[in-house]
Amino acid sequence: QMAESGGGLVQAGGSLRLSCAASGPNFSSLPMGWFRQAPGKEREFVASISDSGYFMYYKDSVKGRFTTSRDNAKNTVYLQMNSLKPEDTAVYYCAPVSGTRNLYNTWGQGTQVTVSL
Repeated sequence: QMAESGGGLVQAGGSLRLSCAASGPNFSSLPMGWFRQAPGKEREFVASISDSGYFMYYKDSVKGRFTTSRDNAKNTVYLQMNSLKPEDTAVYYCAPVSGTRNLYNTWGQGTQVTVSL
């Protein structure tokens, strides 16, 4: 299970850091991903990080603004979001991934990010 946190309301250009605490014994062996779902839109892939934390992959629109990292000792993955834009407004989720897809197709409650002008 995943528990996302750290969302909130921020002005455009601001920053937020999301956290995702994972339960289960296999966290350190799983690539992890971040997804988001904006109102009226389908959920989309945002970023992923390899099990080791050495390799990351990002959706084009967030490259250079978002950074994902992980702490395997804490079973936690992070998403640092800088230079936020109104179009980043969405509910953000984390999940184990295979490529850019949710490995188990189950979701946590997510955390709301709202970016105002």
